[in-house]
Amino acid sequence: MATLNRLVLWNIDHTLVDVGRVTREAYAEAFQRTTGRPLVRLAPTPGRTESEIIFETLAFNDIVTTDDHLPAFMPALAEAFAARRADLKAHGRVLPGAIEAVSALSRLPGTVQSVLTGSIQPNAVLKVTELGLAGPLDLEVGGYENGVYSKAALLEVARSRAGEKHGARFTESTTVFIADSPRDVQAAHIAGSPIIAVATGSATETELRAAGAEVVLPTLADTDAVLRAVTSLAEGPAAPR
Repeated sequence: MATLNRLVLWNIDHTLVDVGRVTREAYAEAFQRTTGRPLVRLAPTPGRTESEIIFETLAFNDIVTTDDHLPAFMPALAEAFAARRADLKAHGRVLPGAIEAVSALSRLPGTVQSVLTGSIQPNAVLKVTELGLAGPLDLEVGGYENGVYSKAALLEVARSRAGEKHGARFTESTTVFIADSPRDVQAAHIAGSPIIAVATGSATETELRAAGAEVVLPTLADTDAVLRAVTSLAEGPAAPR
């Protein structure tokens, strides 16, 4: 059995899945419950944590924020999302190549996979579970929005959790983040880890390269390209031939 020494962290929204319709509907319900007003405009979401999206959404809708808003909004959002569990399958979709890439990486020697996401944990787990991606992912060690840390700090949290659970040492250079936005590229670099950026969100390949991503892929559809990128960026055993 290979020594565990490579950690792959997946962003979820617009990297693995597209559940934009469900997200917008859940935010609208949570906003109504929290503020008593209808949601008019949702803040941009790429590369952001839930707390950033919530505070900016409140501002966009002329709500004067207080310390009470975030603690009220988070559980309301979780409940609104859970109520739409069936809608994730009906209206969400797995992006091309995502299942194949996650499955192939699960067979890569010495590799642990989890998620690094701006979503709160209940919603993140629902997304990957309902859309059939959870099996190869160790969701216990993921980095999730918790109202305190940035995505860069959450990457460090995930590394620490993975190391503690698996009794292994995952360093900055043996951790690879796979995501789709320039903000994610910035977060990975702040945390000292390489990133594979995929142009499956709102950012183009050119924008992702300009942000400094070590590898840029158009999609996850080329499984071999994903495997090559991971093994070239993270130290550890190579892919089996």
